[in-house]
Amino acid sequence: MYNHSYFLVPVYIPVPASTHRLEPMYQMRQQVNAQQVLQHIRTEHSSLFNELQQAGMDRQIAEYVFFFVINFTLNLANTNQSAAQIYQQFQRQVPWLTLLFTQLNVPRNVMNRILTRVIEITLQLLRPEEPADGWAPWENLGGVLTSAPAVSSWQPNRLDVFARGTDNALYHIWWNGRSWSSWENLGGVLTSAPGAVSWGPNRIDVFARGTDNALYHKWWDGSRWNDWESLGGVLTSGPAASSRRTNQLDVFVRGSGNRLYKRTWNGSRWEEWEDLGGNLASEPAAVSWGPNRIDVFARGQNNQLIHRWFNGVSWSNWENLGGTLTSAPAVSSRRPNHLEVFVRGTGNRLFRREWNGTRWSAWENIGGNLTSAPAAVSWGPNRTDVFARGQDQSLIHTWRGR
Repeated sequence: MYNHSYFLVPVYIPVPASTHRLEPMYQMRQQVNAQQVLQHIRTEHSSLFNELQQAGMDRQIAEYVFFFVINFTLNLANTNQSAAQIYQQFQRQVPWLTLLFTQLNVPRNVMNRILTRVIEITLQLLRPEEPADGWAPWENLGGVLTSAPAVSSWQPNRLDVFARGTDNALYHIWWNGRSWSSWENLGGVLTSAPGAVSWGPNRIDVFARGTDNALYHKWWDGSRWNDWESLGGVLTSGPAASSRRTNQLDVFVRGSGNRLYKRTWNGSRWEEWEDLGGNLASEPAAVSWGPNRIDVFARGQNNQLIHRWFNGVSWSNWENLGGTLTSAPAVSSRRPNHLEVFVRGTGNRLFRREWNGTRWSAWENIGGNLTSAPAAVSWGPNRTDVFARGQDQSLIHTWRGR
């Protein structure tokens, strides 16, 4: 049992009028509230609670303390300060909290480290890191997403983005070369993020998992959207799709036993499911950079990036490309024998690794503040577009090139 009198300590913290409005640091600056930050810490940084409990603090008290520190950071602190500077300011204005930790016999160094980390996490959510050199600032395209997005491109300077909405239907927004459309509802009842690909001008194929865990398919034929069709299977993830040539589709899913499965449209019919093995901890990502080439990626059981490819004759073994993934990957190709792989990594940042035709680059931190796996596409040899769900569940977008 703990003493509820700890919660009765009177505290008045004046909130300057100017802090009711957060000045944007760049285009994608998000406003977050204390409850959202606390929930993020519960799900992504639960070890902080565990450490305090091991040190003798009740979980309910820890929740209260974290909430108080988060609120202080959001309402009072200058976000240009470091977490350590904000913590010093907090200690000066809220001295009674140190007494609470002392009475609970929580070591001072544990208190300092954990509360500074809570402030640091709050700042990360409040001011996502600027994109890396060459990448445009994140832009917010609205919507309320309940899944990661998917994206395809059927001609230069054309983008079609898909996501699951709050009613579990498929939603679509597109860039026509000049402006973004409004969101349109394409129906269906999705139980996963969608996958999308284009094999020719004015053609889009979209896939998703349905309520019976089977693969479903919907396509734009140049004049209208066709009805959903069931392609069977037992999916344990969302699908990914690639196209090696005109009127050819390869769809990949995680199936039973966490194995990779493929189903192919050969131009006249759907072939049977093929088991490609592996041990996937996420949905796959797939791309083709030539008529006889497919590259497939996923998160492995150790949260690293794994990769397998088809060279026109046979499939390679799985290779481990490292990293620490907190989502499924996305992949795009700007030219033959060139790959860009994107993942959500630590701190909910976007990370990129590139195959330049001869070797893999080191991981690059592109920044951002993602709450889903990314989606990526290239519509030209010098252009890559990346999408994800942001902190307010809307669609966010960055790009590089022309």
